[in-house]
This record gives sequence, structure tokens and C-alpha cells, in this order.
Amino acid sequence: MKNTTTYKCSYCKTINCKSKEDSKLPVFCPMINSEDILENTFKTYIENEQIQTLALEASRNESEGYFKWTRIEETLNFAHRLRINNIGIAHCIGLAKEAQIVHKIFHSNGFKVNSICCKVGKIDKEKLGLKNHEKVVPGQYESACNPIAQAKILEKAGCELNILMGLCIGHDSLFFMHTKTLTTVLVVKDRVLGHNPVAALYTSHSYYRNLKNR
Repeated sequence: MKNTTTYKCSYCKTINCKSKEDSKLPVFCPMINSEDILENTFKTYIENEQIQTLALEASRNESEGYFKWTRIEETLNFAHRLRINNIGIAHCIGLAKEAQIVHKIFHSNGFKVNSICCKVGKIDKEKLGLKNHEKVVPGQYESACNPIAQAKILEKAGCELNILMGLCIGHDSLFFMHTKTLTTVLVVKDRVLGHNPVAALYTSHSYYRNLKNR
């Protein structure tokens, strides 16, 4: 039978999952309604050596860099912990300068680095079915983003850890769907807020209060 429970961890007041002490669980808690999944995933962490290593090194990376490292430093150290040699960068063309800086940082820290721009392949948006009036600038040629190719080319290059930098919403989803490589995100695109999307949440009671009423 399909589970009809709606999970709302973001509304939880007990935070039982973070404490060793038990407290009353809310009715929407996954620890009540998804015990089978939790049991099976725990087995995966224990029985799969690669996943156990990733989980352990992620926790070690977290504790060592807590309140000390920036995200770029966390990524560098995580890659070193996993003894990764080849880094892939999938970046938006609008973040080419920033991607070049990241490329140089990883290279100077001993990594082989491959960076692939989102417009690789030069696909005409109209050939994908986009109408002229649907373009960013109607009347002009526009290349479509090609996250599937980004994923496949980085895989061909032998990358062991991919870093996403500013791929559009939907394009990042396509990248995740088509990559078989361990992937993390360094930059989340938000053209209006300088790639800092949580700023809209911090001001959702004031400047962006309309988000709750759309």
C-alpha cells in the first residue's frame, strides 16, 4: 500500500534524530513511517565499502573544517581525503572567470583538472523546439545549454569528482541524471541575488514576502 504520510521534517520541534535521548516523535516523522527504508540504508552504509568510505570522510571533513573552512576549502580537502586525482568542473558560461579561478586553485593543489562550459556543442535552441519569442533575446541566435554532454565529456576525461558551478535550474537536474561520477555543487545560480539564493529566504518576511503568496 502506498504511504500517504506527508513528511515535514522542516516543521519538527523535537529534533529527536540529532539527540541520543529519545523524545516523542511527531506523526509526520520518517522514523515512524519509513523504518524499512532507514534500516536498509543503514545496511548500505555498513555493507558497501565505497559508500562507507564516502560517509566517513564526509563526516571527518565536516568536523575538521567546522567554522574554519570555506566551501572551496572543504571541497579541496574532501578530494584529498578520497585520494582523488582528476577533478571535473561543469560551469555556466556566465561563470567562466570564476571557473578559471577554481581550475587554477585545484591545479595548484596537485589535481588534474578538466572544465567544460555549458554551451559545449553549440546546439541551436530552435532545433530543440524553442520558439523565437521564447528566447532570452528574441531575434538572435542562442546556443542551448548542454549538461548531458558536460557530464559525458567529464566522464570520458576520467574525472573522479565533478564540481558544478552555476548550471541553470533544470540543466543541473539533467547533469545529475546523466553522470555516473561523484558530484558536488560549489555555486548555485541566482542571477538576481549574486548566486546567493538563501538571501531571498532571509528576507522572505520583508522584501521577498510575495514568495509566500504566489
